[in-house]
Amino acid sequence: MEEALLGIVTTINNYLSNYILIILLLGMGIWFTIRTKFIQFRCFGEGWRRLFGDFSLRGGDQGGAMTSFQALATAVAAQVGTGNVVGACGAIIVGGPGAIFWMWIIALLGMATNYAEAVMAQKTRVVDEDGTVHGGPVYYITTAFKGNGGKFLAGFFAVAIILALGFMGCMVQSNSIAETMNNAFGVPTWAIGIAVVVLAGIVFLGGVSRLAAVTEKIVPVMAVLYVLGSLIVLIMNAPNIPATFALIFECAFNPDATVGGATFGIIAAISQGAKRGLFSNEAGMGSTPHAHALAEVKNPHEQGVVAMIGVFVDTIIVVTMTALVVLSVLYVGDGALATGDYAALTAETITKTNIAQMAFGQFFDAGPGAWFVAICLLFFAFSTILSWNLFAKLNVEWLFGKKAVIPFMVIALVFIFMGSLLSNDLVWELADMFNQLMVIPNAIALFALTGAVLKIANSKHDKLATDVAEERLEDKARAQAVEEAKHEAKEER
Repeated sequence: MEEALLGIVTTINNYLSNYILIILLLGMGIWFTIRTKFIQFRCFGEGWRRLFGDFSLRGGDQGGAMTSFQALATAVAAQVGTGNVVGACGAIIVGGPGAIFWMWIIALLGMATNYAEAVMAQKTRVVDEDGTVHGGPVYYITTAFKGNGGKFLAGFFAVAIILALGFMGCMVQSNSIAETMNNAFGVPTWAIGIAVVVLAGIVFLGGVSRLAAVTEKIVPVMAVLYVLGSLIVLIMNAPNIPATFALIFECAFNPDATVGGATFGIIAAISQGAKRGLFSNEAGMGSTPHAHALAEVKNPHEQGVVAMIGVFVDTIIVVTMTALVVLSVLYVGDGALATGDYAALTAETITKTNIAQMAFGQFFDAGPGAWFVAICLLFFAFSTILSWNLFAKLNVEWLFGKKAVIPFMVIALVFIFMGSLLSNDLVWELADMFNQLMVIPNAIALFALTGAVLKIANSKHDKLATDVAEERLEDKARAQAVEEAKHEAKEER
C-alpha cells in the first residue's frame, strides 16, 4: 500500500514540479524583479542594515507580536531546515550538480517574491484588542479577491498549509532528525521521535513569545556553526573548488553532462532546482509571510527588505555550503562519485540523508563527520518544526477558531512522532505535493496585488527622503538646543 501511494504521489509531483511549479516560481520571480526595479539588488544593503540594526538574542516578550529580528529568525528557522542539507543533496543526486545553479536562480528571483509576500502580509495583518497579531496569505488573498472566490482560494491555501507544514512537513523534519541521529549515534529512531515530540510540545504550549525567544537564539548559532564547519572542509579541499564550480555550470546547461557514469539533463536539473529551491527557501510558497506579519516595524517596506535577506542566507549561503562540500569531496577529482559506478553506488550506499555525512566524514573522519551533520540537522529541523507549526496553527485558527488550536497541536505531535518511523521517500513526496499546492493560490493573489506591492516599493525613495529631512531637522534642533544651553549657562555665570 505504501509503495502504491508513493507511485501516485510521485506522478502528481512530477507534473506539478516540471510544469506548474517552474512556471509559477520563475514567473513570479521575474515579474516582481522587473516590476520592483530589481529591488532585491538595489535594496540589498538596506536589508542587511535593518537586520543588524534590530539584531538581538534577547528581543523580549512582544505580546502577540515580534521584533523585526525575531520575525526574521522565525522565518529563517522555517527556511533553514532539512532542505538545506537533505534537500540540496537530493537535488544533486536526482538532478545532478547543475540543480544547484537553478536553486541559486530560484533564490535570487525569489528574494523579490519574498519581498512582495512580506509587505502584503504586513499591510493586511489584523491586530486584536489584546495586541495579538494575525497575518499571512489568507488575509491578502481575501483582500485581493472579495466574496466567495477569495474565501475559496484562502480556504484552499489554509488546508494545504496545514497539511504541508503542520503535518507532512514536520514529518519530513523529524524523519531526517531520526535517520541522521541513528546513523551517527545509533539511537533508535522511535526514541528520537519521542524526544522531539516532548521538546516541541513545550515550545508549542508557550505560544508566540516562547517560540520567538527560542528561534532568535537557535537560528544565529546554528547557521554560524554549520557555515564554519563547511568552511573548514572547503579550505582543506581548496584545490577542488574551481573544478566544483565548473561542474555546477556545466551540468546546468549541458544536456549530455556526465558524472561518474550518469548523464543529467537540463530539464532534470531545472526541475530539481525549482522543487528543492522552493522547499529550501520557501519564497512564493506563502509560509514565511506569517512570521513577517508579526513584526513590529514602522512600515511594510522595512520588513520586506529584511525578508529578502532570509532567502539569501538560506540558499546562497547555507545551501551553497552543503553543495560545495558534497561536490568538492565526492564528485570532483578522486571523489567516489566522480570515478565509480554512479548507479550502483546510488542504489546501494548513497542517499540524500547520508551523503552529506559521507562528505564531511572524508575530513573529520566518518564518526565525527556524521556527528557534525546530525547535530546541525537537529538544530535546523527542530527550529523548522517550531516555525511550521506556528504557520499552520494560524491557519487552523483562521479556519476553525481558537477552539481548534489544541486538538491541532496534539495531532501535529502525533505526526512528528510518525515521521521518525516512516519511509523517507514517501514522507518527502507527500511534503513536496502539498508544498507545491500551496504555491497556486498564493501566486494568484500576489499577481493580483502587484499594484499594492509596487506602491510600497516605489514609495521607498520618498520615505527615505522624508526620513533624511526629518533627521536633519532633528540634528539642527539638537544643535540649536545645545547652543542655547551654553548661552544660558554663560549668562548665569
